[in-house]
Amino acid sequence: MSLTYKAAGVDIGRADDALARIRERVRKTRRAEVIGEIGQFGGLFASPGADAVLVATTDGVGTKLELARLLDRHEVVGTDLVHHCVNDAMAMGAEPLFFLDYFATSRLEPTVFARVVGAMADACARLGVALLGGETAEMPGMYAPGTYDLAGFLVGAVSRDRLLGPDRVREGDALIGLPSTGLHTNGYSLAREILSRAAERQNATLRDLLAAPLERMTVGEALLSVHRCYLPEFRALRDAAELRAIAHLTGGGWEGNLPRALPAGLGAEIRRDSWQVPAIFTLLGDLGEVTEEERFDTWNMGIGLVVVVSASDRDKALASVEDAVDLGRVVPYTFGRRVRFV
Repeated sequence: MSLTYKAAGVDIGRADDALARIRERVRKTRRAEVIGEIGQFGGLFASPGADAVLVATTDGVGTKLELARLLDRHEVVGTDLVHHCVNDAMAMGAEPLFFLDYFATSRLEPTVFARVVGAMADACARLGVALLGGETAEMPGMYAPGTYDLAGFLVGAVSRDRLLGPDRVREGDALIGLPSTGLHTNGYSLAREILSRAAERQNATLRDLLAAPLERMTVGEALLSVHRCYLPEFRALRDAAELRAIAHLTGGGWEGNLPRALPAGLGAEIRRDSWQVPAIFTLLGDLGEVTEEERFDTWNMGIGLVVVVSASDRDKALASVEDAVDLGRVVPYTFGRRVRFV
């Protein structure tokens, strides 16, 4: 008997079914600059103009995917992916234009695919971002049954004179923080290891620990809180103050991200008592006996975005966003860690 692609584990019909389930939701993300229809070999988008600088970002969701699968919360990670990429482009001062996705699995389950990519489409539509295309890959033997992986790609644009970055930052500038909704999409490998070891010590299952109460939700709900998108707050801050740089606190925590927004010779002085660390970070840190330094080097610890403005614009920036936090200031740096907590 001759072998077929379907017999080898790749069913084109399943892919067609999966795409059909989200086609209308993708269509709702269309912008005026989009040229052509879904299904071509490449997405077409009109150039934003000669003075515009294009900003490209790409990211994944990491092992938060495993918790989403375990708790059947697939929509969360689809939304997370869009929000993370938008925040990264926004950190350069860019407005998002269009998004592309990559969904890979061993055997495509059209219902799960529709929940994940449909959530991406809905997030794009809410933010005015065109979902311009994507790739769906069935790769038998590459992934465990029931698992999948995601990647997102986003392009935004900003006029050259409004491009944010370290070259704009000066000593004495103010640091404004915007709270996170939890771990966002980073540090889940450590979180899962902590919970797995705790479950073993307590002769319980991971599901048991995820179902445990934590303030007004469960541990699982806290871990699967959607990665906050800061685009509305960015726009409000931009209207109220002259933005100089932005740090999106993702993998690598504070020391791995905030210095990326600062020029050589400058660091950040952060008042540790200026915000309250959410309970999920305290729970994980205490359960895993994680040092304070390691916590801040892995997780955002409750602040997802740090915005640099001039000291004279501090009050206007704080007034423009309801939950903004006065974190500290930019200070001279000579050696050691560039983020110092006081």
